[in-house]
Amino acid sequence: MERRKFIRNSLALLTPTIIAGNPIHILQDHPMLDSALLATSNNENVLVIIQLSGGNDGLNTVIPISDYANYFNARSNIAIQENKVLKLTGNDATGIHPAMTAMQNLYSDGKLNVVQSVGYPQPSFSHFRATDIWMSGSDSNQYLNTGWAGRFLNSENPGYPDGYPTTDKPDPLAIQIGSLATLTCQGPVVNMALSISDPSSFYNLIDGTNASVSNTNAGYELSFLRSIAKQTNIYTTRIKAASDSVTKQVTYPNNSLAAQLKIVARLIKGGLKTKVYMVTYGGFDTHAGQVVSTDTSTGTHANLLKVLSDSVAAFQSDMAGLEIEDRVIGMTYSEFGRRIKSNASGGTDHGSAAPLFLFGKNVRGGVFGNNPTIPTTATVNDNVPYQYDFRTIYSTILQNWFCVTETAQSEILTKQFPILPLINASVCGINDKASTFAKEALVYNYPNPFSNFTKIEFKTKGGHTLLQLLDGGGTIIKVLVEATYNYAGMNSFNLYGNDLIPGVYYIRLQNEDKIFVKAIIKI
Repeated sequence: MERRKFIRNSLALLTPTIIAGNPIHILQDHPMLDSALLATSNNENVLVIIQLSGGNDGLNTVIPISDYANYFNARSNIAIQENKVLKLTGNDATGIHPAMTAMQNLYSDGKLNVVQSVGYPQPSFSHFRATDIWMSGSDSNQYLNTGWAGRFLNSENPGYPDGYPTTDKPDPLAIQIGSLATLTCQGPVVNMALSISDPSSFYNLIDGTNASVSNTNAGYELSFLRSIAKQTNIYTTRIKAASDSVTKQVTYPNNSLAAQLKIVARLIKGGLKTKVYMVTYGGFDTHAGQVVSTDTSTGTHANLLKVLSDSVAAFQSDMAGLEIEDRVIGMTYSEFGRRIKSNASGGTDHGSAAPLFLFGKNVRGGVFGNNPTIPTTATVNDNVPYQYDFRTIYSTILQNWFCVTETAQSEILTKQFPILPLINASVCGINDKASTFAKEALVYNYPNPFSNFTKIEFKTKGGHTLLQLLDGGGTIIKVLVEATYNYAGMNSFNLYGNDLIPGVYYIRLQNEDKIFVKAIIKI
């Protein structure tokens, strides 16, 4: 049996360590306990990942004010009242859910970035498969048994766990709080996720760890597990010491997400050099009863978004008070969004692309991308097409926050993805691009609507250019152009629609870091 499979199959035997009533799952292990190493370090950047489990309804989270009529027509039984949508400073086209006043304030302070319509080609509508795709960073038809962050951590720490910990790597590379360890931090050699679910079994296992083991595969695996378990037991004490060293924090809301983020803040301030923290908040699978019918700004989804908004704002305030916000950014994601059209049960069904939030002092505040195009008469099959591949967010974090090379980024994500101007990259010695996100239309077509033919004109600044045709469900059905141009300017493509059934389609242009999506109609 492979060591990875053995450890993975052992997870059910173990229980998490508890800090302030919350379970902590250790995704890497170290026995070093020198209290001097717990001193605050300000030279390591940290990423905090918030997973919104269940598939968050993006259209009721980030609301297209500029297309409100079509938005309302598509989901009149759950649409947020226009006069209650929270406005974003300097942006008249886009608003956010009225329960998210704390995030509205973060946006006004320039510490919140809204990335529109994040997804990927050929989206999966299965919770399990879609989650694996996000965590592994794979294509929808590609199956990887490692996580995107796990491959990054492995590239920074080759050979782990042999020879670790070291003087300059005294801490876990990743810590997950509040749920079972996930695929995100799975490395190519060792399963970095070790959780403890049964204290008596765990301590019985490490009793007598000096006893000999049989010279068999099972004996080898038992020896390895004893070693990891012993390290973890000692390392747990180290984590608790880091947590206990912080005695003054801001007041957090009384909810499970805030409790997890509060611990993350303590561990960062306590001096752990951990680079990736993961927390989870569930309940976003809102097929029915998403809103209160008499006031659609309230209800289940509103409660979920208020918890998210208030918790993130408290965490960011804590970062500032603890004087560590210069080196911490956060990211939210959900495995998919919801359909454009609501259902008869007052909810929304599994969809494709959805907005993603980045937060922190060093993110570029603003709305990145355009509001989703909503058909005048949306059907139950219509989806929000993706503007930005989720791996462009990962590539941006890797290069502009963790300072990995372009070559390493390509190896970690298995292919090259554009870098977007979402983060202050000066820490990596990168000259920042303009912080104002361009709204210039890059794609035109005429006639529109069309019957059998439409001419598509698209603008490129040179370099790699991709022009795709997506159906109303957000699935790529044709790659129209994929080329590298040596010049900037206008180009054209003649689209013949004899094989297309009548309906709404989308043209998606990607040119380096610029992406534009336009709706076209076949009649």
